Amino acid sequence: MKTLVTYFSQTGNTKKIAEAIYGEIAGEKEIKEIKDVNNLEGYDLVFVGSPVMEFNIPKKVTNFISENAAGKNMAFFMTHAVPEGFEAIHSWTGSIEDLTASGNFLGTFECQGELAQPVKEMLENSEDPEMRGFAAMVAPGKGQPDEAHVQKAREFAKEIQAKVQ
Repeated sequence: MKTLVTYFSQTGNTKKIAEAIYGEIAGEKEIKEIKDVNNLEGYDLVFVGSPVMEFNIPKKVTNFISENAAGKNMAFFMTHAVPEGFEAIHSWTGSIEDLTASGNFLGTFECQGELAQPVKEMLENSEDPEMRGFAAMVAPGKGQPDEAHVQKAREFAKEIQAKVQ
């Protein structure tokens, strides 16, 4: 079985989780940034990773998934700035399962990552009190994803791979 771990990362959070997942994959495997993947031919299992940006999955990632999901075993992983258990994250990212409808959607892993400093400053300086409140809520994310999140990502990789073997 040949597995691909592909990701888009701006701050390194998603890359860190991609590397953890990749490290747990048994058998033939590759890890590549999404921009370096032309198609998914030859892969039996694909993990796709992304940050949540502007309360959504970036368009380049959703396009990649919808264009390549047909007939593929796919799992998704994401990093975001909100704390664990923040319910709105699911409304922001719920379309992933729909995008993979032509393939075999195997699951999603998500964890908090550290918010990029320029974004945090923009939110803190916003005239919108809701955005300032959001900045305060994500402040504890400094240093995320931590080792506990990385370990959970490794476990996710094993669980997903077991579904395909």
